[in-house]
Amino acid sequence: MILNPDNANIITVTDLVKKFNGLAAVDSISFAVERGEVFAFLGPNGAGKSTTIKMLTTLLKPTSGHVILNGNNPAEHKDAVRKSFGIVFQDPSLDDDLTALENMRYHAVLYKVPKDVRDRRIEELLRFVELWERRNSLVKTFSGGMKRRLEIARGLLHHPRILFLDEPTLGLDPQTRSHIWNYIKDINQKEDMTVFFTTHYMDEAEKIADRIAIIDRGKIIAIGSANDLIERTKTTSLEEAFISLTGSAIREQEVGAIDQLRARGKMWRRKR
Repeated sequence: MILNPDNANIITVTDLVKKFNGLAAVDSISFAVERGEVFAFLGPNGAGKSTTIKMLTTLLKPTSGHVILNGNNPAEHKDAVRKSFGIVFQDPSLDDDLTALENMRYHAVLYKVPKDVRDRRIEELLRFVELWERRNSLVKTFSGGMKRRLEIARGLLHHPRILFLDEPTLGLDPQTRSHIWNYIKDINQKEDMTVFFTTHYMDEAEKIADRIAIIDRGKIIAIGSANDLIERTKTTSLEEAFISLTGSAIREQEVGAIDQLRARGKMWRRKR
């Protein structure tokens, strides 16, 4: 299937493949994300969710396939692509020995946010995620939920057109998860910003996403709204639809061959 980029789509992916030692972590996937849409990748650990986001955000080079993100190819125009998105990684990426304000200012300098708007934008975002009163506190004193909120604020500093969120609420309690999604939905509506998130939580995908791509073992199985997927499979819930489409429930703790390859790769890079 060939997808043609147009003004309606901010992300267009065609036949994208990523192999590690001959094993396909992402296996010829194609999809498009509309401007202003909230789009979810739903799948278990090792499904290819994070690998896909890393290719879209220039952190990994695809083995083959084609990507257009906000009018640019990440493999050819990395700087232009990086300016157009913000990202919240699955693993924590804040400097715990800096304050919330210092983390924000450092990021603003990296993204060359103009000095005349920098402080105003930082205050606006820290107030938005309810951390302004803790701006001078060291990040090491923050709870997991507070750190996630700060990472979201940091990712929004340079007015990105797309916000990537890789398992953004993993390990958080239900109340904190709800607060995080309220912030994200609010900023999506206020700034008409596209949101692309990965999750293995059925309720998140069903409640938050306009459309869901079910991905398993590196392949996209189906794409549609939660209602579309439920109707297509003649089931009564997204979980039942997922099982019908993939043949299994979400494998939250499964560590497959791809995960093992990634772990070995990380160890090898550390030894270099």
